[in-house]
Amino acid sequence: MDLRALFKVSYGMYIVGSRGEDKANAQIANTVFQVTSEPPTVAICINRKNLTHELVAKAGVFTVSVLCQDTPLSFIGGLGFKSGRDVNKLEGIEHRTGKTGAPIVTENAISCMEAKVVKQMDVGTHTIFVGQVVEADVLNEKPSMTYEYYHQVKRGTTPKTAPTYVSVVKKEQTA
Repeated sequence: MDLRALFKVSYGMYIVGSRGEDKANAQIANTVFQVTSEPPTVAICINRKNLTHELVAKAGVFTVSVLCQDTPLSFIGGLGFKSGRDVNKLEGIEHRTGKTGAPIVTENAISCMEAKVVKQMDVGTHTIFVGQVVEADVLNEKPSMTYEYYHQVKRGTTPKTAPTYVSVVKKEQTA
């Protein structure tokens, strides 16, 4: 079975944020999708080990910022390959606090939205959080970064905690 077939499913690159009583956090995510338009509802998929998961589960709110195509890899790495338990991932990054109290990253973002969790589903290593959108904004008209663009043009990698992580085992060549 060639699990690289999953790489052909269209994804974007996003920042998902949430807040706790005394801490805010954000992380890179590639699984965000619209569920309904009336009421406007989106879903995110977050690894159960991530701090953002803990904050979304407790606070019942999350934000999504859609990244633009020219987002630097270093920016993605700072939000995607470090833990909010160890560093303040929002320090030095342009962001604001939304009406839900959760952080909205505006740096390198083309749009953003805030949602209140209305359902959640345990899917093993991850949880799908479904949220009704309570606020949304278009920040600019730049093209969005797709997951394919991130891999093929930016040469980005996927952390093991991502829902789309696939261990690619290279086949040995025979003579």
